[in-house]
Formats: sequence, structure tokens, C-alpha cells
Amino acid sequence: MLTAVEQGRQAVAEDTLDVADQAVFSYQKEMLFSQGTEGHSQLSLVRLALERLHEGTFGECLHCGHPIGDKRLEALPWTPYCIECQEKIETGAIEGTVRAA
Repeated sequence: MLTAVEQGRQAVAEDTLDVADQAVFSYQKEMLFSQGTEGHSQLSLVRLALERLHEGTFGECLHCGHPIGDKRLEALPWTPYCIECQEKIETGAIEGTVRAA
């Protein structure tokens, strides 16, 4: 976490950058924020998968209840949906309650 002094110095440093450097700096900040958000989302999905494991429902689609394919679970062990339901969620045919990969 940055102190107030460090934040002030950073703001001054940003003000002295030319337009191209400011664009690169803004892009880098956005990319770091995006990575942090994606990491948090994936961690939440992993925690939910662990809960399903303890409940004995791991590997079952949260929408239709059918088994999630072994290859899908191998690639995305935290996924709460089978491939068919995930595709329907992505196309808007059904509404997913958990954001999955």
C-alpha cells in the first residue's frame, strides 16, 4: 500500500510524462487492475468448488445437475457448469448464477 507521500510523488511523476508515456502508464495500471480482478474471481470459483467437494456435489452441473465432463473438469476444475449449460449461459439462453470460465 502506498503512503500519502508516495502517492503524491507518483502523481507528480505522472504529470511530467508526455502523452505517449501517460497512455502506456494508464494501460499498465488497467492491465494490473484487470489481472487482480480476474485472480479474485478465479479464487472465488475455486472456493465454491471446494465447498461442493465437501458437500459431495463436486462435478455436477449447478444448472442441470448432470455430470460435468472429465476433460472439462481436468481443464477447469473449479467450473460449476457442464459445457452445454456454460454455452447457453454465454449465449444468454439461460442465466447463470455463478460466473464460470
